[in-house]
Amino acid sequence: MAAYAIKTEVDDTGAREFAFAAQKTMYGGKRIAVGDTVYLFASENSGGRGLFARGTVTAAAAVPLRPELERQTPRVDVRIGGAELARRSLGRAELKPHADWDDGKPETELNFKFYRQATDKIVGLSDRAAEFLDACF
Repeated sequence: MAAYAIKTEVDDTGAREFAFAAQKTMYGGKRIAVGDTVYLFASENSGGRGLFARGTVTAAAAVPLRPELERQTPRVDVRIGGAELARRSLGRAELKPHADWDDGKPETELNFKFYRQATDKIVGLSDRAAEFLDACF
């Protein structure tokens, strides 16, 4: 199974299940599938504080492309269950210093994918980034 991260607005960070509709995908995020691990980040753009949970995809479906639009980002509907709360926070403040895009560090990968373009999105993660995030649980 693969690992992904989602940064989006979250109303209840204490919930055990989440449903997100029509989420923008980047960096391989459109390949998210049932059984994959997802690290959940509450978007700082919406008052969140970054990483708060890890869960498993229980449903994922591509949102059909709109034929009237020439260029569009793939989007998916996703459900995540079995959320486990993070023991350590990780957000923009902790990742911002990691901006040497070629240093190969997992912190830099997360900073690049989430904060270089600060829109909410689902992104695919490397094994190193997933291992790094696992240390927060």
